[in-house]
Amino acid sequence: MRYEEKILEIINASNEHLTAEQLFFKLKQMYPRVVLATVYNNLGNLHKTGKIRKISLEGCPDRFDKTVKHDHLVCRECGAISDVFLSDITEDIEKQTGIIIDSYDLKISYICPECKKQAQ
Repeated sequence: MRYEEKILEIINASNEHLTAEQLFFKLKQMYPRVVLATVYNNLGNLHKTGKIRKISLEGCPDRFDKTVKHDHLVCRECGAISDVFLSDITEDIEKQTGIIIDSYDLKISYICPECKKQAQ
């Protein structure tokens, strides 16, 4: 059984930024015999081959996302991640640095409306 394709399918169909554990529970519903190590191994392969993005935040588990070009808003209070579609800045970075950019991962820190509401 090739779990890799199913994991990729789950990530590409999701509007969330899923953790390995969340992916494991979704996959386990379809394949009860799957183990968490299998999910981690397949996520590693998918990320290494560029089929998915890995979002790493300090103090939080890694999240996994589709490769469609977009950036992220990250709440510095609760860690919620939201997609934001900004203009590509690759060309600007290349002009400023004189190097060719393969990709970049922009994470914009802010406080989400829910956390602002709770702070008041």
